[in-house]
Amino acid sequence: MRISLITSTYNSVSTLKSTFDSVLSQTYSDVEYLVVDGGSKDGTLELIKEYEPKFGGRMKWLSEPDKGLYDALNKGIRMATGDVVGILNSDDFFTTNDVLETVATELNGVDAIYGDIHFVHPDNLNKCVRYYSSKNFRPWAVRFGYMPAHPSFYARREVFEKYGLYALDYKIAADFDMMVRLFAKHHISSKYVKKDFVTMRTGGMSTSSISHRLLLTKEDAKACRRYGIYSNFLMCSVKYITKVFEFL
Repeated sequence: MRISLITSTYNSVSTLKSTFDSVLSQTYSDVEYLVVDGGSKDGTLELIKEYEPKFGGRMKWLSEPDKGLYDALNKGIRMATGDVVGILNSDDFFTTNDVLETVATELNGVDAIYGDIHFVHPDNLNKCVRYYSSKNFRPWAVRFGYMPAHPSFYARREVFEKYGLYALDYKIAADFDMMVRLFAKHHISSKYVKKDFVTMRTGGMSTSSISHRLLLTKEDAKACRRYGIYSNFLMCSVKYITKVFEFL
C-alpha cells in the first residue's frame, strides 16, 4: 500500500526541518512525499532542495503561487499516485516513527482512518498543552462543530476522486467542510485508531484569536447547511464547551 503524504509550505523554513526529519524517520517506506510550496522567499526552497536527495527519489515538489493552504493541498491530491492520501502540515511533525506503518496496517476494509493529535508550545516541543482525541467523534456530531482531528485523517485516494477536493470558498473551515461532506453526506466507512499521530505547534490560524474562532464557527455552520445537515451558529459553538477538557 503506497501512501501519498502531502506537505504544503509557504515561508516555512523555521519549522520545516522537523517535519522532514519526522517523515524520514518513519519505519514505513512505501511513501510518496509531495511538497507543494506557494512561492516561498525565506529559504524554504533551499531546504527542500537540501532534503530532496535524502528521500531517495520518494519526494516530489513544486513551487508556484497558489490561493492558500487548501489550494495547495488540492494540487498535492491531484499529484498523488498512492493508494492512500494523508497530510502533514509544515509546522507539525509525526509524534512517533511508526505512524505511517499504523496507517498501512489499520486502513484495511474501510475508506478512511483517524486518530489523535496533541499540541505543544513552539518554545517547548516536549510539553503537551492540549490533547485532541477523536475517540468520541460520530458523523452526526458535525452539526455541533465536531470533526476528527484533521491531521490524523488518512483516506483512500479514490475517496477524493469520487467526492471531490477541498472547497476554496472558506477562509478557515475547508477541512471541516470536507469532513461534513465525507462523513455526514456520503457516509464513508471509517475507523478510529487509538494513537497520537501528530505533534502540532500552537498558534494555527483557526485558533489564533477570538475573531478567527467566530469566523470558524460561522463557516462550520455554512458547511453543514451546504450538505443539508441542520445546524446553526449556536449549535456549532457547542464544541467550545467541551474543548476545555482537552487542556486538562
